[in-house]
Amino acid sequence: MIRNAGGRASDDAIRSLVISYKLLGTKEFFVIHHSDCGMQLFTDPIIRNLLSKSLKTATIDSNGWRNLEESGGSDEAKFIPFLTFENLEQSVIDDVKRIRNHPLIPKDIPVYGYYYDVKTGKLVEVKEATKIGRAS
Repeated sequence: MIRNAGGRASDDAIRSLVISYKLLGTKEFFVIHHSDCGMQLFTDPIIRNLLSKSLKTATIDSNGWRNLEESGGSDEAKFIPFLTFENLEQSVIDDVKRIRNHPLIPKDIPVYGYYYDVKTGKLVEVKEATKIGRAS
């Protein structure tokens, strides 16, 4: 299991998948995101702006995200893709597509796409993602 914020197919997650199949013999991959994900509550520009003004924990209220104090920030966040998303199913599709099309991932490893519904406790298949991830 490879976990990261948003469950995204980041460069580091793909690095781990490559190691997993190449050295450990993994035969299939599952991308599983979850509903009510915090990564849908902000955008890259929002977190970059917050970090540029303060490294302390921010808060969210009816007016959106804000820093409680503004000192000691850094612009280094502009170099980090935070991989936020607006649409849960589309994020699963995008990640399955990225894994499927990566030149270091063999085409005979199937990649399945799901999300976990935190309200019902059910695993929901994203059929378009699984179709994209079929082994060839």
